Amino acid sequence: MTYLLDAARQRAAEFIGLRRDIHRHPELAFEEHRTAALVADKLATWGYTVERGLGGTGVVGTLVRGQGLRRLGLRADMDALPISEASGVEWASRRPGLMHACGHDGHTAMLLAAARHLAEEGRFDGTLNLIFQPAEEGGGGALRMMADGLFEKHPCDAVFAMHNMPGIAQGRLVLREGAAMASSDYATITLTGTGGHGAMPQHAADPVVAAASLVMALQTVVSRNVDPLQAAVVTVGALHAGQANNVIPASATLELSVRALDRGVRTLLEQRIRAIALSQAQSFGVSAQVDWRAGYAVLVNTPWETALAREVALDLLGPDHVTLQGPPLTGSEDFAFMLERVPGSYLLIGNGDAGDDRPCGGGCMVHHPGYDFNDANIAVGSAFWVRLAQRFLSAEGLPQHP
Repeated sequence: MTYLLDAARQRAAEFIGLRRDIHRHPELAFEEHRTAALVADKLATWGYTVERGLGGTGVVGTLVRGQGLRRLGLRADMDALPISEASGVEWASRRPGLMHACGHDGHTAMLLAAARHLAEEGRFDGTLNLIFQPAEEGGGGALRMMADGLFEKHPCDAVFAMHNMPGIAQGRLVLREGAAMASSDYATITLTGTGGHGAMPQHAADPVVAAASLVMALQTVVSRNVDPLQAAVVTVGALHAGQANNVIPASATLELSVRALDRGVRTLLEQRIRAIALSQAQSFGVSAQVDWRAGYAVLVNTPWETALAREVALDLLGPDHVTLQGPPLTGSEDFAFMLERVPGSYLLIGNGDAGDDRPCGGGCMVHHPGYDFNDANIAVGSAFWVRLAQRFLSAEGLPQHP
């Protein structure tokens, strides 16, 4: 597949420029109007049938070739984050307080580069749907697009997505079958007691003491209720109570982030957190209210689609640059919702390790003010998408379905 990489590298300059333009003009969830217009205009110019405004600011470009019945979806995300950029690069954000700190500008550029190649030179037989999604960063853009009829209007037999990952060598592809990213749920626990003077605690029911005990008790959910061979996270990220050192407040509030890599464990976590909050509160003579907010689902890659992605990665880069079964991540991704509807696979592409010479280096994690997408990945990522489309939308040596 050297010719595909060579072709992608020859085209890369145009899309590096496009990526940097998007980087200069970051847009938050459901505000990606400029980015969406740029994407839609490019796709239309290359001959795609384009639907704009799906799920608010989402874009889908469709290209049909031949009489093939297979239908493939490739997804990229477009939104930025409310972070002040400190990368020092020439193409840094021009919008104060906003930046592309997760590489969605690069994901968009990779898929656009593949889109042009497939429109001009791609050989395939079937339907190609390129999905440019808004609001991945906690906004649930995938759900909004699906509620707007994404898969009814643009049916897919499989969907794939790719995300860059700092700390992994630039261009290395990391695949994983099964649970690959965690669910993310959120809980607010409000403890209500009786306020009073700090010098006379016997006349109060202290929610601060109850909150302190609850923080510790919640750690037993993972250590004593979850199977040790399963992964789970219960983090108390905020505790708010009181304003003065001699006043016992009437209430205390805890904010939790809860994650799991198994749907059953996800359910168990909610059950145990609710039970412990109520029982701990009762033991201190206060009351507890638990406000549970379901977030993103567990992201589960299906076997056949992951096997195909592995074969494409090996064909393109060789075994020295591919991880066939990488570790799961406790981060979350709303592509999980698409995978609940359609089989598919989500993979990682290395953004560089700590030793590279870019600002902040490849070890600078996403969501960091110094982060920047590695432009060398545009060629690798777009070549992967081209080869995957050609393999899926053909009868050429596809892996056996389980």
